[in-house]
Amino acid sequence: MNVPRKFLPSISSLRALEALDRLGSASAAAEELALTQGAVSRQLQTLERQLGMALVQRDQKRLMLTSEAQDYAAEIRQALNQIVQSTLRLQAAPLAGTLNLAILPAFGMRWLMPRLPEFSRLHPDVTINMSTRLEPFNFGSELFDAAIHFGDASWPGTDSLLLKHEQLLPVCAPQLLAGRLISEPKEILKLPLLHIQTRTMAWRDWFGQHGVATSGDLSGTIYDQFATITQAALHGLGVALMPDYLVEQDLATGRLVALHPEPVETEGAYYLVWPERKSTAPALKKFRRWLAGKAQPEDPLPR
Repeated sequence: MNVPRKFLPSISSLRALEALDRLGSASAAAEELALTQGAVSRQLQTLERQLGMALVQRDQKRLMLTSEAQDYAAEIRQALNQIVQSTLRLQAAPLAGTLNLAILPAFGMRWLMPRLPEFSRLHPDVTINMSTRLEPFNFGSELFDAAIHFGDASWPGTDSLLLKHEQLLPVCAPQLLAGRLISEPKEILKLPLLHIQTRTMAWRDWFGQHGVATSGDLSGTIYDQFATITQAALHGLGVALMPDYLVEQDLATGRLVALHPEPVETEGAYYLVWPERKSTAPALKKFRRWLAGKAQPEDPLPR
């Protein structure tokens, strides 16, 4: 990457700018950076000369950033944090295999977590760092080695492993029914419906698969995560269309009841997705080979 030097200021100058913006005073910035206030001021002057613009308002001995410099510092802060995280990962990698994994919160908690102790026993040399992400993202801007996500595995520049198809059940708390029996899918339309933000067409598709015509919008409250919609269903706020693996325990204990005897498979599925350029990473290869044995149709672990 051949970039003119004026667009790549020194890390020292950028750290001085970021610290002054965050801490609000040159003395606090100097203390954090183990410099004198004069050195901080000189770093900022160097940056101003390099960029060809004023960044600091100097009022006697007080230094304040211009509004433009404050916006610049906020963006630089993200870049500096990314450098720190990348350095930590690089330093940790020779000591043990490290896998940085993005997961969906509900699937990660209920499906992946119960299986991970086995992986840890088989591969104690691999450390898995996990962060939750609800939506697909760009691997170029997020420093993950792989992600477990729902969809059709159509991310560009990636490979994937199918883990599990999603099967949905309509469920609600027993008290919502008040003794009423639901014998046909169309009768569910008389009850309040709960919607999940990431599956906006789920109810319409489910009714369509059961020959129930729906017109207009299906009203009801919307939730952004399965954890919250599950709680809404448990407290009798409505009927939720839930993945079967998420409600098995609540159905077994009677906290929820199923309003249809069989789950219905959806078009989407859960996949392990990784960038093609990371395919040969040792930690990812170990995790991928192990996870392949847990993927559909092999799924022996009770949930």
